[in-house]
Amino acid sequence: MKEFEHLMSVWQGQPAADKLSVDDVLKQVKKGIRGITNKLYWVIVAMIALIVCSFIVTLFFAFRSPATTIGILIILVTMITYLSLVIRHYHILNKHDLTLNPTEYLNSLKEYQRNRSKVIGWFYYIFMLMISTGLGLYFVEVLEDAPLYFKLITYGSITTWFLFITFYVKPRMFKNEEEKLNLMIDRLIRLQEQFD
Repeated sequence: MKEFEHLMSVWQGQPAADKLSVDDVLKQVKKGIRGITNKLYWVIVAMIALIVCSFIVTLFFAFRSPATTIGILIILVTMITYLSLVIRHYHILNKHDLTLNPTEYLNSLKEYQRNRSKVIGWFYYIFMLMISTGLGLYFVEVLEDAPLYFKLITYGSITTWFLFITFYVKPRMFKNEEEKLNLMIDRLIRLQEQFD
């Protein structure tokens, strides 16, 4: 009996769940979303600049090898596909106002998170493979007259860079973004539960 009373006193002594301040949560979520959309905006700007440069190289430089042109076209198609994906994600995050319909906003955030994690999972590896293939074909002509050691250094550097980006930077970058999204979604869910 004494154990039951002790258990009851411990149970009753538990602090009540903290009530979230609506203003604080909304400010934190808006700040987090603004950070993600700003990052996506600059990715869009950079991709447009790279696509324009690639078009200029394709149109105004005369290449002897069709492999070089095919390599640049592979890179262009890959970048345009990635750009369309980033623009889509940017619009998903910007299309709803958090203060007008919080439930719809929460659902759109969950959809964005599911979509992004699913697409980024498989698309990123295809993206890196296609960019690597395009660069490999591009460098066939560009490095045609270069000494063997320079070719090895160039291809080795590109391979090392892509492996580093794919297996070191990408997981950390997307994990960080995933944690931020999880935190925002969790706060919105807790806030929604307060009013239910």
